[in-house]
Amino acid sequence: MTAATGKGRRLTRCTVCGTTPVAMRQVAYCFACWPGGPVIPPPCLTCGSHQGYYAAGLCIRCHPWGDPGPDSCRDCLAWGARRTNKWLCIGCVHWRVKYSNPSSGGRVGPCTSCRRALVRGARGVCRLCHKQATYLREPSRPFDATAANEHGQQLFLADMFTRGKTATATGNIQQARKPLPLIPHCLTLRQEQLTLFTMKPDLVAHGRAGLHQRAHPDDAAGLEAIAHQVAESNKWSVRQRNDAIIGTKIMLGIQAGGQAPVHASEVEALRDIDLCVWTVIEVLAAAGALIEDRAPAIDSWLVERLDGLPESMVEELQTWFEVMKNGTKTPPRRRPRSHQTITLHLSWALPILRQWAAAGHGSLREISKEHVLDALPAAGAERARAGQGLKSIFRLLKARKVLFLDPTARLKTGEHPSNQPLPLDPDRISHIRELLFAEDPATALVVALIAFHGIRMGQLQRIALTDIIDGRLTVDGRVIPLADPVRERLGDWLDHRGSRWPDTTNGYLFINRRSVYRGCTVGARWLRLAIGPTLTPRELREDRILAEVHANGGDVRAIADLFGLSINASSRYAYTLEHDDLVASSRTHDTT
Repeated sequence: MTAATGKGRRLTRCTVCGTTPVAMRQVAYCFACWPGGPVIPPPCLTCGSHQGYYAAGLCIRCHPWGDPGPDSCRDCLAWGARRTNKWLCIGCVHWRVKYSNPSSGGRVGPCTSCRRALVRGARGVCRLCHKQATYLREPSRPFDATAANEHGQQLFLADMFTRGKTATATGNIQQARKPLPLIPHCLTLRQEQLTLFTMKPDLVAHGRAGLHQRAHPDDAAGLEAIAHQVAESNKWSVRQRNDAIIGTKIMLGIQAGGQAPVHASEVEALRDIDLCVWTVIEVLAAAGALIEDRAPAIDSWLVERLDGLPESMVEELQTWFEVMKNGTKTPPRRRPRSHQTITLHLSWALPILRQWAAAGHGSLREISKEHVLDALPAAGAERARAGQGLKSIFRLLKARKVLFLDPTARLKTGEHPSNQPLPLDPDRISHIRELLFAEDPATALVVALIAFHGIRMGQLQRIALTDIIDGRLTVDGRVIPLADPVRERLGDWLDHRGSRWPDTTNGYLFINRRSVYRGCTVGARWLRLAIGPTLTPRELREDRILAEVHANGGDVRAIADLFGLSINASSRYAYTLEHDDLVASSRTHDTT
């Protein structure tokens, strides 16, 4: 067995273990697998080491093709140094470049603190002693490396002293806010100590009274000042601001040592004493004193769905889930998928996965094409959905080299049957007229936008105030001239919005009491409730598109431009002109 290595050449591997290079030329075994052995390998010709013999008389650390992995830095002892920099971390490489020249104040010699012969800095100490002294140095105290290193040194991981990058990609579409001017030296951030047991704070047992008085007055004053800034920027009410101040003081007071940072999962305990959580999180985040450790809902959903499956199968599905959720930049590259796509694919495939687990299969590596064919439904939408879910899992795991073969390759499972769009009944159309003249201006505007222009639910949530200019609405790059009835209801809603929430900074068209001070969109459930339980936005939109199809004689291009549909989707609506039942239904619709 051979393995390709640098510059197109090959190293012959041992025929027994298949991993270690052979002991010498014209021999098929390594020293460990030598017949009658193992045989003690010779020392390395370069460093003289008796361990880790690799090939050509060199150990794995000295051989140019070997991969010895990470090790401790030769100067600062930080773990994670590689052979690339001659077993030095990046910090020590820069330290040597800076202080090797005597003109910079440093030279090679014994450190005045640890007495090791290394490159010393301008203060006569090595980099490790210098980092220990700066780590323990208190403000306004002199630099004393000898006292700081008297009782030992704190080691660290290599190349960790870099500035963090601020995350810019978020799953939710939110308005950009101006950064708040933070008050300098308002909080003293402590070094986080790892906890042995994680316990949820029990605020009810302690009682709400007096909890906010535990925080240190200096830290509490800084948090209160930041809370005033956040409240003023987001136009919070006085009660919201006061509750946020009390909540932040409570969370600061129950911390070990009474200092920040605070974990976001601990802030959830404020619900038990009837305090708002999101305002406290806003204040702590603005102060830079929040550790976001809350698990996304889809992670908890995955744990529940994988419960009861074999361990190997769970690990393989978790690999698929991580790539689907976060994507990957290593070949084969893949973009992150939406949470809805992930839940659909796994839900479709999960019954078959549980069926295989019950049959004794502990891993997806054991599944063959025959197993897939036996488990798939005979026909119909169930077969297409299960096939799509299994193909999503097996294709990705095969591409990531988790599986050797893809049993679903070149396997036809059918396509999802498309739903035939249907017009609404005359009774429900009369109900739409009632909703257009509803007393709630939000209901009237939502129904008007869907009934006249076929706006989708997600588009309704994301419409901003700046998207409406001179009676024209811009949605996903399309400019829609608003109909006169829509303009009337839009004016009513804007008047209602301005009179009820005059100080809101939320720039979206639709807001409610939950989103007015948070700068986020309204939920889809709020829009569905605005329409009512007897009618869905999808049915109303399909009825509007069908009415346009029968009005323009099935012009596919016009339908695609008017409603932002693809040619295939527009053709699906245009085919209804040839259906006898739908033609008769449309005549009844027009008469009504």
